[in-house]
Amino acid sequence: MMFAAAALALLITLALALARAALGPTVFDRLQAANSIGTAAMLLLAVLGFLSGRPEFLDLAIVYGLLNVIGTIAVLKYFRHGDLGDPGLNSGDKA
Repeated sequence: MMFAAAALALLITLALALARAALGPTVFDRLQAANSIGTAAMLLLAVLGFLSGRPEFLDLAIVYGLLNVIGTIAVLKYFRHGDLGDPGLNSGDKA
């Protein structure tokens, strides 16, 4: 019963974060809301795995959390630098 209440609270959190992502005044507010959605989805996946008796869902939740962090860093880098990587100069190229 307690985990079902936690799952319901996480669904409400997801709905509020989704509203914040849609109505955020800046890109960074929307990105923070998207990161919160990813974190809440990861927790919801872990709770649902516990409720259904499938512990492998915890592994999926951990992978999803890692992808969430990497994706957030990539988006922040894109908005700061305008691209995701600098190809750099080869040793034979002249600047």
